[in-house]
Amino acid sequence: MKYKIEWTYKIKNGSETVLTTDFLRLEEALHFANDFEKTGRVKELNFYDEVGTHWTKKEAEKLARKIEEEPHDIVMYFDGGYDLQTRETGVGVSIYYVKNGKTYRVRRNGQLTGLENNNEAEYAALLYGMGLLEELGVRYQTIVLKGDSQVVLKQLSGEWPCYEENLNRYLDRVEQKAADMQLRFSYEPVSRKANKEAHQLASQALQGIVIDSHAAVEE
Repeated sequence: MKYKIEWTYKIKNGSETVLTTDFLRLEEALHFANDFEKTGRVKELNFYDEVGTHWTKKEAEKLARKIEEEPHDIVMYFDGGYDLQTRETGVGVSIYYVKNGKTYRVRRNGQLTGLENNNEAEYAALLYGMGLLEELGVRYQTIVLKGDSQVVLKQLSGEWPCYEENLNRYLDRVEQKAADMQLRFSYEPVSRKANKEAHQLASQALQGIVIDSHAAVEE
């Protein structure tokens, strides 16, 4: 989640104006707020997140300390593979996040049945990944979604319409789960090559190879 600052600035003759920043990472927004206050001309200062929730500076500072102890700066790669012959689906997800100044990676895959095509497999992979985020206790965050499925990312962002009833059901489930977890998404379509980690996990799932790892990333 990102935050903007809205503050009332008062000049020497008593005139006032309200100024607003762009949306920033909370840590960066707090740095700006501290600098604004050093001018001695800030009459009122407020923070607003991307869904319009209001925070005082004191509340924002407390929130920043809490965020540092929880998973944040989250990037999720996802991929789904569908085998036309066996009608089985493999899903793979790789999640990167920061906690207490360290970067961690979660890698997991799974095998599903009952799906009809590759687009369903991609949606299923995204839902699978959201389940992992729920396990990590992620709430009230902006998640960067990276995948090679233009269909899923464009439909979810609203750029493309979704006419297929089966995909609409998945779309509804993703949006409802995001609402329940208070998540926002940032969409970054990537090439198959750039999504190779999640793709390999999905392929391994179809081969019956189970992957489930959660570890710090060595720098």
